[in-house]
Amino acid sequence: METKTTKDTIRLTAAAVVEINRLITEHAMPETAGVRVGVRGGGCSGFSYTLNFDVQSAPGDEIVEQNGVRLFCDPKSMLYLQGTTLDYTSGLQGKGFQFQNPNAKGTCGCGESFTV
Repeated sequence: METKTTKDTIRLTAAAVVEINRLITEHAMPETAGVRVGVRGGGCSGFSYTLNFDVQSAPGDEIVEQNGVRLFCDPKSMLYLQGTTLDYTSGLQGKGFQFQNPNAKGTCGCGESFTV
């Protein structure tokens, strides 16, 4: 499958790349491994983000590769995630991955669900 690199795909910050690479190495994932990002119905604002490791892409996935990190996303979820930046932060408010989604018209207080 063709790897996408346009501005309309999901982007990773440098911090997200470092953390994903650290986790892949820590869990001894195979070279085909990547991060599956997606959207599912639910959450307090209507949609929730999903973020998991996967050992390989699935048929029909859109694949985004940035700095050696592969993201797998089903086409339906990509409609909601185009232009999104995935970041990783650690600080006083806690640590974890955060989605910065320009398509979201509203988010809940925790930032894990959104509405379009």
